[in-house]
Amino acid sequence: MAQKTSIPKGTRDFGPQEMARRNYIFDTIRQVYALYGFQQIETPAMENLGTLMGKYGEEGDKLLFKILNSGDFLRGISSDDLQQGATGHLAAQLCEKGLRYDLTVPFARYVVQHREELTLPFRRYQIQPVWRADRPQKGRYREFYQCDADMVGSDSLLNEVELMQIVDTVFTRFGIRVCIKINNRKILSGIAEIIGEAEKIVDITVAIDKLDKIGLDNVNAELRENGISEEAIEKLQPIIQLSGTNAEKIATMRQVLCQSEIGLKGIEEVEYVLSKLTDLQAQVELDLTLARGLNYYTGCIFEVKALDVEIGSITGGGRYDNLTGIFGMPGISGVGISFGADRIYDVLNQLNLYPKEVTTDTQLLFINFGSIETDYCLPILAKARAAGIRSEIYPDAAKMKKQMQYANQKQIPYVALAGETEIAAGKITLKNMQTGEQTLVSPQDLIAKIKE
Repeated sequence: MAQKTSIPKGTRDFGPQEMARRNYIFDTIRQVYALYGFQQIETPAMENLGTLMGKYGEEGDKLLFKILNSGDFLRGISSDDLQQGATGHLAAQLCEKGLRYDLTVPFARYVVQHREELTLPFRRYQIQPVWRADRPQKGRYREFYQCDADMVGSDSLLNEVELMQIVDTVFTRFGIRVCIKINNRKILSGIAEIIGEAEKIVDITVAIDKLDKIGLDNVNAELRENGISEEAIEKLQPIIQLSGTNAEKIATMRQVLCQSEIGLKGIEEVEYVLSKLTDLQAQVELDLTLARGLNYYTGCIFEVKALDVEIGSITGGGRYDNLTGIFGMPGISGVGISFGADRIYDVLNQLNLYPKEVTTDTQLLFINFGSIETDYCLPILAKARAAGIRSEIYPDAAKMKKQMQYANQKQIPYVALAGETEIAAGKITLKNMQTGEQTLVSPQDLIAKIKE
């Protein structure tokens, strides 16, 4: 019995219609990036494991797909190593490369490696797949596309403002109502400082970032498990449950963080960005629980949620001041965003927001009656394609019924037929497959009718 074929969990196949829709997403984002002066690059699917490890925190390192060394990958591994099963130690010996977890760390490596070729500040965008060994669930995949835009070589907060304008422009074009959530890692550091747990900033941010997913009680339980004192947890409660307008939250937090220099700096940065975003169509909300679990963020952080669909964040990003420093080039600041194309695809599907013209389907099929008729049709077919009409000719001189079934199954709107009569007259019969109407037309009129 033949083995049943399948694909790995957390991955998907995409057929022609799905790819047309996905390309609509990629093309829309690409066009907006170009409007704001970004240039496209690509990096390899795999990076040296040393490039990736330690950049995403302990949880992120666990989700890296590691690639076994080529050839005899067990060479140099002792039987004691295998029996002890020290996973981390073995992985370091067995795997020199890994699939990229995101596009930001490879971009930082790219900047360092190609520094002499770049004009700073450098605006780049990148649309490529990434891989995470995560547990597959609704809206979460092991292989998915990210559509990143980053600005490096500038500390200006105008960069953050422009990125939020890009987010607004993209989702306005898609017709998706969204809420942009903003916070600042300096604010979070200030909070950790004033509750007396400055050294636990990573544990605190990882826990409170899960508030929407696991609820307040579970967040507090995780904080306790990570050694956060009861007194600190109690001080944290009114902060992470703070409500009101952005202005009210800023006013309250300015008082709460009055003794924290770094916290007040974060408030100042958020206030500046918010003050420049008053004309966006999207909602913009200061969310003090937004933490973005990745360790490399140092300033403003962003997350975008769809308002009409229950799904995780569909865009995220933030400021990172130290990322290139880990590759030997300190002092280059950057800020970026990443659109989650797969989740946007799911949102557009659920809300049925694709334009009708989003298709790459065939518009015109030439029926094949034999070699003489084919020779007559081929130049007309070439002219139709030159005019931008997606056209094809049935490859075999099959029965008429079979060729018409093919057209119906592919939902081709027009069929062109040329027999002895049409050839003698220098014309062609054009059939509208929806109405059944047939018209004898010249090759020029055929093209004009379909273009209409």
